[in-house]
Amino acid sequence: MQAAAAPAVLAMADIGFAAARALLAKFELELLEVEAGAAIPGSYWGDAEAGVIGSRVYARADTPVHSLLHEACHLIVIPPARRALVHTDASDSQIEEDATCYLQIVLADHLPSVGRQRLMADMDAWGYSFRLGSARAWFEADAEDARAFLQARDLPVT
Repeated sequence: MQAAAAPAVLAMADIGFAAARALLAKFELELLEVEAGAAIPGSYWGDAEAGVIGSRVYARADTPVHSLLHEACHLIVIPPARRALVHTDASDSQIEEDATCYLQIVLADHLPSVGRQRLMADMDAWGYSFRLGSARAWFEADAEDARAFLQARDLPVT
């Protein structure tokens, strides 16, 4: 039996690292590029998925953009003191997970050639699961708690 092909989603090779590095630096995060084929440090899911250790986010050229943003946003939504302790698994809090998903959609607008519409489509293609059936439906109609969480921490919601 042949393995299913991964969904066609934007990868870091499609957009480059410079804009993502600059965006993450605004949140005091460092983006480190990992050599092709090498294991990604701090990757929870393995394969090409981004990894986190402390205030560092690790990715390869084949890392999906949504994965990079998701892992980075996990670090952004937690307090800096907790961030320093993170290695691989950033949180088991549902509200932090929701805030992370919301923020990654918002921050996608700050990356050239990405934008929230493409990111939400990639999230759906990759298999993110939302009660309303899609990332867009959740973002537009069911994410009040995530928005409130981000607003309470002075993080972007638009």
